[in-house]
Amino acid sequence: MTNEVLTPTAQPDEGAFEETLRPRRLAEFVGQPRLTANLEIFVAAARSRGEPLDHVLFAGPPGLGKTTLAQIIANEMGAEIHTTSGPVLERAGDLAAILTNLQAGDVLFIDEIHRLGPAVEEILYPAMEDFELDLIIGQGPAARSMRLTLPRFTLVAATTRMGLITAPLRDRFGIVHRLGFYTASDLATIVHRSARILGIAVTPEAAEEIARRSRGTPRIANRLLRRVRDFAHHLGTADVTLEAAQWGLEQMEVDAFGLDQLDRTLLLTIIENYDGGPVGLKALAASLGEDKGTLEDINEPYLLQIGFLQRTPRGRVATPRAYRHLGLNPSGATGPLFEDAP
Repeated sequence: MTNEVLTPTAQPDEGAFEETLRPRRLAEFVGQPRLTANLEIFVAAARSRGEPLDHVLFAGPPGLGKTTLAQIIANEMGAEIHTTSGPVLERAGDLAAILTNLQAGDVLFIDEIHRLGPAVEEILYPAMEDFELDLIIGQGPAARSMRLTLPRFTLVAATTRMGLITAPLRDRFGIVHRLGFYTASDLATIVHRSARILGIAVTPEAAEEIARRSRGTPRIANRLLRRVRDFAHHLGTADVTLEAAQWGLEQMEVDAFGLDQLDRTLLLTIIENYDGGPVGLKALAASLGEDKGTLEDINEPYLLQIGFLQRTPRGRVATPRAYRHLGLNPSGATGPLFEDAP
């Protein structure tokens, strides 16, 4: 079972919490330095010309700040933001209704844009390129086509699956950025910022410990901060100390690399049941009794990032580093039996 604390996707009850912690300006955004530096230039240039920003596509795993960046773009451009998502837009008319209500300069944010249906996606092409909307009025032989002119707007889209976006849609975005996992130092800065906003006293050592175990993801860092505060209160201390953080994280089964029980079981299954791999995702999911989408979207990206897992044409393979982290000695591998956390 996936540890919900380490799941990078937002939980249903986290909306108000995340909104409180969300930065409003590029200057407040921590991490992704190349992305934010480029965005600052693009936004300043668009404002100086009095034009909307080019369409923007953000790609990357959940919890890295794609929605936050969309809202920051709207704030920096002094524009109103309209938010929707790919699964919600079931019919072409759903998107047409949103587009016809946009004002000049508005930002339209579509989350999970890779889940748009083909008919809905077709509506976007002329809207993005020519700021026009083709509508079909009536049905059958009496149906006729009508073209509406749309105000110039900025489409900001987010995806966790860049490979599922069709080339015609991807090519219509003038700005494309992929968000990567955050460094431990950036996450520690985020933990301190969130602690100040929430009124939590956290020591530098505790913030660094939380950051190291947050799987490179700000959403998880903020979630761990809230949970560790509860453990600190249980210990009778108002401050989140290193001792409280370590004990709380241990109780939540979050190890020094930010791996949970499912991560470790996944790696052990590859090693023990399949001789280290390769093993196909479908077979691995069946062995674990987990949905393969969960493994592919939640567990695999981070394990690949830290070098514990490899994807090959024949399937998934556990790396020597994974063996050593689990206290196993891979055949022919060099280096110490155990590795220190980064």
